Amino acid sequence: MFGLEIVVMLGLALVVCGLFARRYPIAPAILLVLVGVLLGFWPHVRQAQLPPEVVLLLFLPALLYWESLTTSLREIRNNLRVVVLTSTALVFATAAAVAGAAHWLGLGWGPAWVLGAALAPTDATAVGVLARDLPRRTVTVLRAESLINDGTALVLYGLAVGVTVGQEDLTGWHVTWLLVLAYCGGVLAGALIGLVSWQVRRRMDDPMLEAIAMLVTPFAAFLLADVLHASGVLAVVVCGLFMSQVAPRITGAVTRQIAIPFWALSTTVLSSALFVLVGVSAQSAVRGLSSASMMRALGDVLVVTAVVIGVRWAWIYTTPYLIRLLDRRPAQRLRRVPARQRMVSAVAGFRGAVSLAAILAVPHALDSGAPFPGRDLMVLITCGVILLTLLQALLLPSVVRFARLPADTSVDEEVQYADEYTLDVAIEALENTASELDSDEMVIERVRRELDKQRRLVAAAGAQDNPAVQHDDQYTSLLLALIGRRREALLELRDAQRIDDIALRRVQAGLDADEVRLLRAHPLE
Repeated sequence: MFGLEIVVMLGLALVVCGLFARRYPIAPAILLVLVGVLLGFWPHVRQAQLPPEVVLLLFLPALLYWESLTTSLREIRNNLRVVVLTSTALVFATAAAVAGAAHWLGLGWGPAWVLGAALAPTDATAVGVLARDLPRRTVTVLRAESLINDGTALVLYGLAVGVTVGQEDLTGWHVTWLLVLAYCGGVLAGALIGLVSWQVRRRMDDPMLEAIAMLVTPFAAFLLADVLHASGVLAVVVCGLFMSQVAPRITGAVTRQIAIPFWALSTTVLSSALFVLVGVSAQSAVRGLSSASMMRALGDVLVVTAVVIGVRWAWIYTTPYLIRLLDRRPAQRLRRVPARQRMVSAVAGFRGAVSLAAILAVPHALDSGAPFPGRDLMVLITCGVILLTLLQALLLPSVVRFARLPADTSVDEEVQYADEYTLDVAIEALENTASELDSDEMVIERVRRELDKQRRLVAAAGAQDNPAVQHDDQYTSLLLALIGRRREALLELRDAQRIDDIALRRVQAGLDADEVRLLRAHPLE
């Protein structure tokens, strides 16, 4: 029964926090963390915490894969230098700075580097909430950074834990080999699984089986990379980016209708559960603190948080000027971002699931049998840093206003261009296609009228004063109202026992498909 209670409470938390976040300008992640803190007062919840391996091996592949599928590979290529530097050099700089601060606060160098590596990566799911409010380039760079920097941080983390526990030797060649293996092995594992998934899925004609194959793909990529002792994170990201390019050619409409809502719902639930877990872990960390006083621990949290945030700000406001000194190409000058606008990227350095899972996975004892030094304090510091960096989301609306970001209409312009181009292609191909299918002249004329109508609507670009748009809005409203009447009549037939529930569901599915199609073409405000 306890497991059922957890599911019900988590579901209620997601609904209530989502409704609250819609009404007030507060990020849902912050509300979910607070719910986790409150749930932590319940002893049974503290005892039922998820093992960190579940987060790393179950939650993370699914979340990273979906983020990779829904990001822009073109924007990543256009901003590759920034993405590579922030996901490697910035990770090293953050880990080193946190390690230095933690050592100054009293931790040994080994545990200090473990803490630094755990806190170095930003969180992809937390960054994803910004997608609606920021220009495409800014969002893509932030998402790509948070996708790739996990791999770098986890390599540093594994090395730091191994050296501290006594399982690894710290030499230059060994560190270099681990990094090369992590990156090259991760890329190869992701590419291989992507190729296999592509070849398997293109031969499938069952939408449900293809959706299941899609579900298995990120876990297969992570597993293969883990077998090779490479970066599972990088393998999942590479596989996701590869599939984002080939899947539109092999995936049918029915499969997309099944898979996309499933992934959107699943990743929302998983990421929300992780934020609740952060709150529960923070509460448990406070209760479990034994190696330091609470006042000292809170001071350590503030110091480490200041270092994490400060390093990011320093990076954002120094490296662009160094790049400008070294690269004066006209193309580079066109891509420069003003200092005021870079503040958004500086504030968006949230920490989250990877940091929490990494620090909870720190072993409790060394090879010698002695307790891992400062582990309870490290867990508390990590939870505190996650909480405080997430609080930066409260500042984002003000920062976005201060940054005076230019209106980004590039996506809307490309959507309209794609609509116009594909309709023109369809209109040009109408006669030849109709001849191949031996279509009747009345059918051809009907299709031509429909295509011409769509072309005029696209050309009008939603202008409300355009007669074609006004006519189409009225047409859509009338159809939606009539679909509602048909649905009421359908329920009357079922209630009167004139049709069975099976018949009701079949007819209802057709009505739902028509309604969704109309609503997607005319989204509600």
